[in-house]
Amino acid sequence: QVQLVESGGGLVQAGGSLRLSCAASGSIFSINGMGWYRQAPGKQRELVATITSGGITNYVDSVLGRFTVSRDNAKNTMYLQMNSLKPEDTAVYYCVADAPFRRYWGQGTQVTVSS
Repeated sequence: QVQLVESGGGLVQAGGSLRLSCAASGSIFSINGMGWYRQAPGKQRELVATITSGGITNYVDSVLGRFTVSRDNAKNTMYLQMNSLKPEDTAVYYCVADAPFRRYWGQGTQVTVSS
């Protein structure tokens, strides 16, 4: 089992920045890739960014150049640095961790960007 706990969400003005953290515990040796999803009210959950165990990253087009995903394996923590935030980035952000045959989800953290 893997437990994921997100933190760092909050209210920020458009153009501002936030850094989300996702702390993993439990059977962390089984984790391969990790990533961030988000879900805005009335919309489907969307994949935002992923990072492999080797540090290869991928992003949805709408956040390219603004968001950066990283992971500190020594601290068992993944981060999402979000810059130049826009109102359309408002959503609940979830971290995920992939292990063989299973995907784990965090509980989510709210990000609200005011215009």
